[in-house]
Amino acid sequence: MTKHIFVTGGVVSSLGKGITAASLGRLLKSRGYKVMMQKADPYLNVDPGTMSPFQHGEVFVTEDGKETDLDLGHYERFIDENLTRGSNFTTGAIYQSLIARERQGDFLGGTVQVVPHVTNAIKDRFFRIEEQTGADVVITELGGTIGDIEGQAFVEAIRQFRKEKGLADCVLIHVSLVPYIAAAHEVKTKPTQHSVRELRSMGLQPDFIVCRSDHEVDADIRAKIASFCDVDPTCVFENSDCKSIYDVPAHLAEQGFDTKVCERLGLDPRTSDMSGWYDFTSRMHAANAKTDVTKISVVGKYTALPDAYLSIIEALHHSGVAFGRHVNIELVDGEELDETNIDQILGDSDGILVPGGFGLRGIEGKIAAAHRARTLKVPYLGVCLGLQVAVCEFARNVCGMEGATSAEFEPDCKYPVIDIMPDQE
Repeated sequence: MTKHIFVTGGVVSSLGKGITAASLGRLLKSRGYKVMMQKADPYLNVDPGTMSPFQHGEVFVTEDGKETDLDLGHYERFIDENLTRGSNFTTGAIYQSLIARERQGDFLGGTVQVVPHVTNAIKDRFFRIEEQTGADVVITELGGTIGDIEGQAFVEAIRQFRKEKGLADCVLIHVSLVPYIAAAHEVKTKPTQHSVRELRSMGLQPDFIVCRSDHEVDADIRAKIASFCDVDPTCVFENSDCKSIYDVPAHLAEQGFDTKVCERLGLDPRTSDMSGWYDFTSRMHAANAKTDVTKISVVGKYTALPDAYLSIIEALHHSGVAFGRHVNIELVDGEELDETNIDQILGDSDGILVPGGFGLRGIEGKIAAAHRARTLKVPYLGVCLGLQVAVCEFARNVCGMEGATSAEFEPDCKYPVIDIMPDQE
């Protein structure tokens, strides 16, 4: 029978719930279990595909073409499994499907409500992923923060699902901020206490609490949290900042996190084999310590938020590890790049990468970057829009098609060397 692990967050968002969930997935997979992961996002957008990267970071596209939350990229990198469109859903997607069914008369004129209709639709997603994948363990991360009004239906769905599935087969992990107050020279537990109390008021008692902090959360502090939150002291774990997110699995494993989770779910802990993972992290730290670097310039337009290009940045770092090189990644705003400054900005780049994106802003700077790469034989990688601007540059400067561009930007241009196919999703 498939076991389910739910990961919620408290106090503030962007705590690292996704990294905690992915790390646990890695640790359980190292013990021979088939692990699948999913992200439930409470916002009303149908998917992240049309959301501004400045608000939500990159859009991670799964192997089957689904535009999803960036946390799915972390999941794939940690558990080394290809996720699917079933691994990410939002309130918007749930409401869209329910409204379509109501319009078709599926509810026979009955009143459609949050309970039971929305909560049932959410629970169906929990059941569906275990049926489709046959996973031993499904880890579901709930986006946002406990107490957010838009997340209440998801919390209620988790409460109902745990009751229907059986508490023995479900685990709830609450990741909460334990802030360090510099003036007092101590970490504070009160935010976590309030967060857990909010969770309990909604019918959920956490089995484990993971304390996120930029300082060590010692045994006495963890014991205090356990006492006030009605959790066994051995089930409160410290997850302070590590040198790299890829060090988090080892940090949690040292505390016996995955062992306790297996014990709680009645799973045979088996023998853990993290040798491949530890070999990667050792080579990563060795590569990062090297003084000679490979500089890659990423010319985009969302450079104010590095998360907008998260998968590209991680892929470049992973490539550096594979070749034992320290990769220095510089984000360059294409809108500020032109003939007057391109030599200064890109002059010492060993490679240029232009990622995907939408809209006209920054296009001329990206074309200039592609021109420099071609004429000076600097290695160039164009991803999606990055390849399109390379085509535009070649058409303009080699084929003599002055002003060649994409029909996306100028539908009536003389040389639309890139066209948008109609009726494409």
